[in-house]
Amino acid sequence: METAETLIPLSLVLIGWMIAGGSPGPATLAISGTSMQQGRLAGLTIAFGILAGSASWGIAAAMGFSAVMMANVWLIEVLRYLGAGYLFWLALRSLRSAWRGGSLTSPEVRRAHLFRRGMLLHLTNPKAVLGWGAIYAIALPPQAAPWDVWSLFASLFACSCVVFLGYALVFSWGPVARGYARARRIFDVAFGVLFGLAGLRILTARFV
Repeated sequence: METAETLIPLSLVLIGWMIAGGSPGPATLAISGTSMQQGRLAGLTIAFGILAGSASWGIAAAMGFSAVMMANVWLIEVLRYLGAGYLFWLALRSLRSAWRGGSLTSPEVRRAHLFRRGMLLHLTNPKAVLGWGAIYAIALPPQAAPWDVWSLFASLFACSCVVFLGYALVFSWGPVARGYARARRIFDVAFGVLFGLAGLRILTARFV
């Protein structure tokens, strides 16, 4: 897909989207940590939850919701505080797990909530819907047809599936999982700090 207005080939748009999605952040931290600690099924479950949240924002942005958010700053502020609070909660869980030296709950109990946890992680991130809105604005002409919008959404979502599900598969791989088991407390501290920094970044970011 290429337009006279942007001159950006679809391949470059998708590569940039995958690099951004695969860079360290709340979603990749949650998937990698869950996959190493609880295995492939748990990692894939939280990844599917994150993808559901991403798809929700992608559809909302395609329907113009990102523009509504930009015109109503209070919506972004609500998401900002919800997202930061959720990340701080995840940080505290990781740090408490490192301190106690044991799993907070059994894998069976946690797995039932992983999809919801992943979805909430993405739905409470204001950068997600704004990111979708920005990529549409960059890659599509002002008068793009609905087919162009939805075909771009499908391409971007497919790339997100490759990235997030790939994270779950890689970090649930035997040698990686065993490495986590040997240094679990160190990993939990690292995840706690990184989740906390991600929450602080969202709390202090300027979106408008």
